[in-house]
Amino acid sequence: MRIVDTKEMKQIENNAESEFHFHEDLVVENVGRSGARAIYDTLGEDLLNSEIIFLIGKGNNGADGLAVARHLSTQGIRSRAFLFFPTEDWSEELTKQVDMAKSFGVSINSIEEVDQLIEFCVQLPGNLIFVDALFGTGVRLPLSNFLYEVIDYVNNHASYIISLDIPSGVEGDTGFIQGKAINADQTLAIALPKLGYYIADGAKLVGNVKVLDVGFPRQLLNQGDKFLLSVEDVVNPASRRDKFADKKVFGHSLVIGGSHGLTGALVLASQAALKVGAGLVTAATWEPQYKEFIERLIPDVMTGYVPLDINMWPRLIRDLNKYSSIVIGPGLARSTRARRLVLEVLNNFDGPVVLDADAINVLSLKEDAKVFSMRNAPTVLTPHFGEFSNFCDVPYEELERKPVHYLQKLVDQINCTVILKGPCTYLGFTSGSVCFNYNPNDGMATGGVGDVLAGILGGLLSQDPDLKRKNGSLTNRYESFNQTISMAVLIHSLAGHFAAEKMGVRSMTAMTLIETFPEAFKELDKQIERMIYGE
Repeated sequence: MRIVDTKEMKQIENNAESEFHFHEDLVVENVGRSGARAIYDTLGEDLLNSEIIFLIGKGNNGADGLAVARHLSTQGIRSRAFLFFPTEDWSEELTKQVDMAKSFGVSINSIEEVDQLIEFCVQLPGNLIFVDALFGTGVRLPLSNFLYEVIDYVNNHASYIISLDIPSGVEGDTGFIQGKAINADQTLAIALPKLGYYIADGAKLVGNVKVLDVGFPRQLLNQGDKFLLSVEDVVNPASRRDKFADKKVFGHSLVIGGSHGLTGALVLASQAALKVGAGLVTAATWEPQYKEFIERLIPDVMTGYVPLDINMWPRLIRDLNKYSSIVIGPGLARSTRARRLVLEVLNNFDGPVVLDADAINVLSLKEDAKVFSMRNAPTVLTPHFGEFSNFCDVPYEELERKPVHYLQKLVDQINCTVILKGPCTYLGFTSGSVCFNYNPNDGMATGGVGDVLAGILGGLLSQDPDLKRKNGSLTNRYESFNQTISMAVLIHSLAGHFAAEKMGVRSMTAMTLIETFPEAFKELDKQIERMIYGE
C-alpha cells in the first residue's frame, strides 16, 4: 500500500476533482460513512452504553469528524461534538457539516476553556471515548496552550482515542511534535497512510492504523515511491526450493566477521544464514580469534580464518567467487585492516554482498562512493540510524526528521539497496522506491538482532537462482534481489513476533529469533497463500 506525504495527498485530491469530478463534499461524506463503520467494528457494543465525544477543529478534518458523528447517530449511537474555534475561522465544508450534524441530532457545543470539557466529561457514566478531529496532516506547530491543555486531559482520561487521519499535534511529513500530541489507540487514515505515521514521534502515537476507502480512483492511489512492505513484495519461499536438489543448488554463503570479544556476532549471523536454507555456510574470522570462534559454533557451519598478514590475502581473494553470497561486518572490528578487507571483497567479488555493522563503520560515503557505483553485482547495506549518520556525515537529529529523504539520496549516490534499521525499518531500493516495515517490537532491542538479519539476507541471497545467472537480464536480477531482500526483512520481523510470544519481550534474545524461523516461514507461506487464493 502506498504511503504519501502532504503534498502528494493534496495532489491526489486535486486530480480527483479536476480529472474525475470527485469533489471535496463527496470525500467528506465517504469519510463519514466508512469512518463510522470502522469505529463500530472496533468498539462494537461498547458504543451502545457510551456517548462518543468528538473534538472538532476549524478545517476539513473537523468536517470529517462531524460527518462521522452524523453517520453514527443514524445507527443510534449518541454523539456529542465540541467545537474549539469561532465560526469566522471555520472552513466552508465545516460550516455545512455543522448544520447537517445538528439536523441529525448530534449534540454540538462550543468550548473556550478546558474546564468546560472537564465539567462535561466527569458527569458522563461509563467509558470516555474520544474521536480526535482537531487537526489534520497540515497542522502548524506549536499549538495554543489551551489546546495543549485539552490534549493533555484527553490523553490522561480517555478510555479509547480514535484520530481521524493523524493524531492532532503530529506533523504530517516528519512525525514530529512540539510539546504534546494526541496519543491515539487507533488512527483512521483517509484513503492512504501518511508519512508521519512512521517517523519520529508519530510512530509512537498513531496506534493501530486502519485505512478508510473514501472513493478516490484506484489509479491515483497506486502511484508514488513509498509503500508499506507486504507479502506482495516478496517471493514465495517454496518457489526457491526443489525437493530433488542437492546442497550446491541452494548456494554457499560466506560470512566474515568476529574480532576480540565479538565472535558471538559472527556465530549468530552464520547460523542465521544456515537456518534460512542456504546449502552451505562458511564463517571466517580473524586468525587470532579462530580458536575462540570454533568453540562457540555449531558443527553444521564450515570455518576459515583471515590472516593478519595482508601479504597472505591474494589466494583468499581469488577464492571469493566460489561463493554465492558474502556477508561481511558482524563483529569485524573498526581497524585499517578491516577496512582493507571490506574493500577487497567489494572490488573482487561479483555476487551479492551484504555490508553490516563494522563493514559500514570502516567506510564513508565521501571516500568510498565510487567503490559502490563501480560494482556490477547487487549490494545491500544494513545500517542503524547511528551508523547511517556516521557513514553519510548527516546529523542524527536531521536523519530522524527526514529519514526517507536521506535514504533515497544515499541510494541514488551509491546505487545500492540500503536497509535503515529501527522500530520502523526503511528499505531503500535502487529503483527509487522505499518500503516501510512497521513492526515495532521492544524485544528486538537487544544485542545480536542485527547480526541475525545480516545472516538471513546472506542465506536467502545465496539461494536466489536469478542472482547466479550472470548472463541474465540485469533488470531481472535486481527485481529478484529486491524481492529476496523484502522477504528477509519480513522473516526477521515475523521471527521477532513469535520469539516475543514464546519468551516474552524481556527474555527473548537474538538466538531466540533463529529458533523461531520455522514459525516465521510457516506464517509467511500462509500469508502468501491467502494473497494468491483468498481466505
